[in-house]
Amino acid sequence: MGIFDSLKSEAQRNFIARADEAKNQIIYKYPERNIRIMTQLTVQADEVALFVKDGVVAGKLGAGRHNLDTNNIPFLSALLEKVTGGNLFVAEVYFVTTREFPQVKFGGPIGDTRDPETGLAIGTMVYGDFSMQVTNPEQLLVGMVGLRKADNEEFIGWFKSQVLKVTRDRIAELLVKKKWPLLDVTSGAYTEEIETEVMAGLGTHTNTYGVSIIRFGNFTISIKPEDEATLKKLSKDVAYSRLAGGFQQYAQGQAMLGAAEGMAKGGGEGGGGSGQALGGMGMGMGFGMAQMFMNQNQAQNNQAQNQQAQAHAAAANAAPAARSVMDRLKELAELKTAGLISEDEFNGKKATLMKEL
Repeated sequence: MGIFDSLKSEAQRNFIARADEAKNQIIYKYPERNIRIMTQLTVQADEVALFVKDGVVAGKLGAGRHNLDTNNIPFLSALLEKVTGGNLFVAEVYFVTTREFPQVKFGGPIGDTRDPETGLAIGTMVYGDFSMQVTNPEQLLVGMVGLRKADNEEFIGWFKSQVLKVTRDRIAELLVKKKWPLLDVTSGAYTEEIETEVMAGLGTHTNTYGVSIIRFGNFTISIKPEDEATLKKLSKDVAYSRLAGGFQQYAQGQAMLGAAEGMAKGGGEGGGGSGQALGGMGMGMGFGMAQMFMNQNQAQNNQAQNQQAQAHAAAANAAPAARSVMDRLKELAELKTAGLISEDEFNGKKATLMKEL
């Protein structure tokens, strides 16, 4: 190393600041631990500098230029190395950014999620980005150092895994409790509700590390195209079976329609207008049979409802008479107790009412 390199290195030891290539990092650790007294420390407006020794934050400095002297920064006294004659103090210096960090991308599998409409378990994914901000630098640093994740890359990786874990758990829980059709979820119909739930769930995990999630962006829940096609077909079948009055009636109608299509094709091979006529008859018969099954099912439902209504009406008509006699007996007893009628009058009226039971 030449003389100019030596002078440059020596000059740099008298100034401490975040490296230019680390401007966009949430946590930056200054590489030197042995720091000279009277060294100038520069802290930018959107960061703080933390001094850590043995895993404990000894002090913090905010934005500005600071001369590291025990006379104006008292906490440095605890960091001085006596063997150096008081010219050096030993500490790890971390710069922690406090501004909002946008568009931190995350994503991964949620796992197999059961669709409440069809009963199928479908592999589901979630991806997007979020904005985060450090709200308590000391809490963040102590927590991360305790996890042995003190550099920016390790911290971001750990934090994204926490976001994905909570997101996965909350989405699975919502789908079970709310019984939302998976096709509606992947279409974005419930994105706002899901984001709100995930934000609330993340608070209990991330606030303890002095970090908050500010917002989500491009929040997307997806499934494979082939699974989406399967769900759409089955959802259509379920809807048609409900219209037909049940799966058995729907299946019978589908079978008749299939037979009708077969007749149409067979007639077409025979040629000409006769094939088209047979095809029309076959299709008409298929639709007619399907309609017949629907009508039969509707008639059965109407008959059952009528019988139930008649039973309720009969019970309602009978009940008031019984209650009326009992009510009058009760009133008669109250009149006797109050001394408003005699014993003979009570017995006479009672006998009359008993005959009505």
